Amino acid sequence: MRVPFGHRTLVAIVVSQVRTSDLPSARLRHCAAVLDTKPLYSATLNQLVQWAAEYYQHPVGEVWPLALSPGERRGHPERPRGSPGIKLTLRGGGLAPNTPHGAPKQASLIDLLRTGPLRLDKARALGFQRSVINALIEKDLIETCEIVRPEPWQTKTAPLPANPEQQSAIDSVRSSLHHFQVHLLYGITGSGKTEVYLQTIATCLNQGRQALVLLPEIALTPQTLARFEARFEAPVVALHSGIGDAARDRAWAAARHGHAAIILGTRSTVFVPMNRLGLIVVDEEHDAAFIQQDGLRYSARDVAIKRAQLEGCNVLLGSATPSLESWHNADKQRYQRHVLSQRAGNSQLPEQRLIDISGLELSAGLSAELISHIEQTLINGEQVLVFLNRRGFANALLCHDCGWSSDCPDCDARMTLHKIPPALHCHHCDRRNPLPSHCPACSSRRLVGTGIGTQQTETFLAERFATYPVVRVDSDTVTSKAAIPELIDQLASADPILMIGTQMLSKGHHFPHVTLVAVVDADALLFSPDFRGEERLLQLLTQVAGRAGRDRKPGQVIIQTRQPEHPLIRGLDAPYHSLLPDLLRQRAQAHLPPYGALAVIRCDSHSKQEGLDFLRALKEGTPAIEAHYIGPLPAAMARRKNRYRSQLIITAKTRPALAHTVAALVSQAELGSRPRQFSWSVDIDPYEAL
Repeated sequence: MRVPFGHRTLVAIVVSQVRTSDLPSARLRHCAAVLDTKPLYSATLNQLVQWAAEYYQHPVGEVWPLALSPGERRGHPERPRGSPGIKLTLRGGGLAPNTPHGAPKQASLIDLLRTGPLRLDKARALGFQRSVINALIEKDLIETCEIVRPEPWQTKTAPLPANPEQQSAIDSVRSSLHHFQVHLLYGITGSGKTEVYLQTIATCLNQGRQALVLLPEIALTPQTLARFEARFEAPVVALHSGIGDAARDRAWAAARHGHAAIILGTRSTVFVPMNRLGLIVVDEEHDAAFIQQDGLRYSARDVAIKRAQLEGCNVLLGSATPSLESWHNADKQRYQRHVLSQRAGNSQLPEQRLIDISGLELSAGLSAELISHIEQTLINGEQVLVFLNRRGFANALLCHDCGWSSDCPDCDARMTLHKIPPALHCHHCDRRNPLPSHCPACSSRRLVGTGIGTQQTETFLAERFATYPVVRVDSDTVTSKAAIPELIDQLASADPILMIGTQMLSKGHHFPHVTLVAVVDADALLFSPDFRGEERLLQLLTQVAGRAGRDRKPGQVIIQTRQPEHPLIRGLDAPYHSLLPDLLRQRAQAHLPPYGALAVIRCDSHSKQEGLDFLRALKEGTPAIEAHYIGPLPAAMARRKNRYRSQLIITAKTRPALAHTVAALVSQAELGSRPRQFSWSVDIDPYEAL
């Protein structure tokens, strides 16, 4: 409803009603308008919102809007619209069979419509051209209409043959669709996880229930949407930040009223209302993109599991590189694990080899041996993917004479050197400065770039292999939702091509003609201060290696490293799961997730001391009962966007103990007033804790 609030009128959500009030009637105000006569939240969605607010220690008033469409938040809900259709007029319904005479197509359509209205697109699919339909409309025998009842959901094309491992997973999910169960589908890259999704979703649709499919990236939506639409004779809608509000409103209404059979979307889609939810699929469940980093800080994967529990349905978590938390839950038999150990079809896992680049002369980060392999692959008429997870031309700009470096004025970081377009760019605060012609400190013109970025590698490879197309794929080049689909179309030609890209290329894309994946720098996350650093590196390298040899031609992965004896690097040619026990042991020894509960209270302000004092007062005013404090201390990047960031880490052996301590800290933090420029937040199960 619309309610007066000071001098403004705002959209409000009614969560309960009472008959009496303790306030005097003079202080009560009438609402300006009632916008909905029926609740917008189902009982289970209501419970989910309340749970998310409580679990993530966030104001519930900021969580409710997540389950509303953009139009509903503005007070303009999208009403359900039917599909364009045709039906008989009163005159058409009175015709004798096989009329009008001399027009067999028109007569056939009239006879078909005697069973009821028909969707316009279905009439066209059955061979009734627009001219036939228009002729009958002109004769007042049929008329257009809107069909709002759901059509029967069917499979359009036959499923692919499932191998025994796929069939076992499909049968297990199918047998448990009517109660809550978490399934972890661990399948090596190219093993056919999507086919398992499609066949289990088909069973869900046959039961008249809807399916929700969560994807980590917008870029994955077009190819997934195309595959689902090719398989199912059912409405499939996509929801993500790349589509306009009007389209989101329509998709939201279709989901809420049960007209959409399958809803594809990124993390925020987990809150979309659905009245017949029967299955949730979380693809690439390990991916950091499922973590919301501002506002309500939540994991879409974990919210999906809670929603499935409330809805009494299955959730299927799929990944070639499951998170340690999910793997641990499967070990403890909280999740049912299914393993796909073989690639689908005739493709084989790529051969892997290491190149120790210690002491070698490199060209744009590439060794002579790697360049030779790239050349031979292109000569063979095959495609190459070069992986380097750093944008720009060089990590920083340095003065060769005095040592000046391109430090960002607003962050504790260096500005990255970009050549296209020429600039110094801070990837943390987005500050851009013109590229200097001389050193700002000593006026020397001997300025040099340090480190390697995708632009530098692209420039070198474009010159070295001038007869072949070279394509760079990073957030500087992928600026529209059409960029990745266009790249996939370009790669489908099977012509030799050289790609250079960041982790954008590692996430679920199918490049059938790529036979060589080259990893320029495998050591980037090896000595990360974050406790998840090694897990992330293992996942990233496994995923990017999985882009090679996905069709009939054998693939090869070449990894450059200066740490060939490191256990994680040395074990990259082993199955992913074989390295997890060591990582889990390290977590257990440090009492870190999944063997302990973790939370962080963060704050940022214009004064470094102000944030540390705030957190210290919280710590001293809230004794840790069955919990432990670390800090307060500056964040790993203490200054960002000219604001100082501090944090207090809370650890506990159990989640209830953590929740009790964090709730006490939040209550204390809410008591005092703070300057407008000061902000603080709570992060439960943080993805980054240092």
